[in-house]
Amino acid sequence: MTRKPDLVCFSSISVSEPKIVNKAAKADITLNSLDGGKNSFSLTLKYDNKLDVCHLPVLRLAFSIPLLNYGLFSKKIILDFDLCESDLSLLNDLNVVFSRDIYVNKIIRRRTNFILPEYFPDEDKIKSEDAEPKAKFQPKKIVKDEMISDDFDSNSCGILSSGGKESLLTYGILNELGAEVYPLYVNESGGHWRTALTGYKYHKKNDKKTQRVWTNIDQFYNFMLDNLKFIRSDHRKVKADTYPIRLCIFPFYVFSLLPVFIDKKIGNLLIGSEFDDLRNIPTEHGIYHYYGVYDQHQDYDVRMNEWYSKRLNGLYQWSAMRNISGLIVEKILVKRYPHLAKLQRSCHSCHFEKNGIVPCGTCSKCNGILLFLLANGFDPTIMNFRKKDINSFPQGVKSSSLRLDQDEKDQSFYLLDKKNKNLEVKPVDHVERIHVNSVTCDPMLYPKQFRADLLKLIEGYTTGYCELKNEKWVPINKIVI
Repeated sequence: MTRKPDLVCFSSISVSEPKIVNKAAKADITLNSLDGGKNSFSLTLKYDNKLDVCHLPVLRLAFSIPLLNYGLFSKKIILDFDLCESDLSLLNDLNVVFSRDIYVNKIIRRRTNFILPEYFPDEDKIKSEDAEPKAKFQPKKIVKDEMISDDFDSNSCGILSSGGKESLLTYGILNELGAEVYPLYVNESGGHWRTALTGYKYHKKNDKKTQRVWTNIDQFYNFMLDNLKFIRSDHRKVKADTYPIRLCIFPFYVFSLLPVFIDKKIGNLLIGSEFDDLRNIPTEHGIYHYYGVYDQHQDYDVRMNEWYSKRLNGLYQWSAMRNISGLIVEKILVKRYPHLAKLQRSCHSCHFEKNGIVPCGTCSKCNGILLFLLANGFDPTIMNFRKKDINSFPQGVKSSSLRLDQDEKDQSFYLLDKKNKNLEVKPVDHVERIHVNSVTCDPMLYPKQFRADLLKLIEGYTTGYCELKNEKWVPINKIVI
């Protein structure tokens, strides 16, 4: 009988009490290997303004959150500090979600060549319990909940900004609707910062509310890969457009930025999560999962808002983009806010040229953006795409090579083919509508003070509303708000 591959790498992972020094906070992450060895990494956050002891509860969580990527690979996660009941409950809930998603979408459905073959699970012997976290969070002591802050401004909005189309459009719309908008950036100290740099420089120059947090989190993720026994040792040389293991990404940004929300009393936390067409409950070998996009799913916002109500009452997390497809996001951004559209860099392999930061033009992210721009009839050079990549796109890129929802791809290629009078692809009507579904994209979760104006603006760029019935998107009349 073949033994199941053992993915556990550590007897425990420990997180030290964060130390605050002026504008910075640090915590040591220590890996205790099964053979008794130790290896440590000093995880750091640096802010534009001075930190205070009142920030400590959210900083403790910020330094704990990245370990949600490794709940499958350690026997324990030891926190060298007290944790309140709500904080521990949140960590435990997220540990289950991300462990299942990582097991399904990174280990079973591996799309990249990072895992050593001897650790591949036997498809015939996979059980649902294999995806459950092996580690439990163990704080120094469990204490009762206390409110950290509850005096938030409901008209103030902090946007997790990345240089992508969703965060730029969210910024443009909420400014137009009269909100006090803060562009908030996280510099992960890796290549991703090149993606955000164009937007950050613009906002830093033109909007005094812009803030940035620097962190060495990307270096920490590489440190973890160096210490996972089932990851090939030359993983840094492998080119891929997805991560080897981690899926818990946005929560670290959220908690790293919470000191800013506390200081500025910002009452709305916006993530640029666009529409994801999850029509049914996905399972793999009996394992419920989110296709690797939980931290962009409505369920994540709902869970975080439960936590805010107990710890940061008055702070509300949501997305203004969840009801519309990427095709429509790009359409509104370029047509209504062209000055922001030219800042967009959605490529993770951007590089510097004479005319600024340029997308690579050939990766799956770039090809998806090129598809949206060309389908909408826009000139991609506004985003510094090179003409050679634009010209080669129609002949060189096929639907199967793009990592987009199939309906979104079909409608985009239909619009592109329509311009070229080559109608081989059938249109998919719902892609250009506003989607309504209580589980994945409920417009009633927009804050009341923004809801009517936000929907009215989006209506001007879409063909109506649709809702999910029997796993099909069907047109409906305008919703009552």
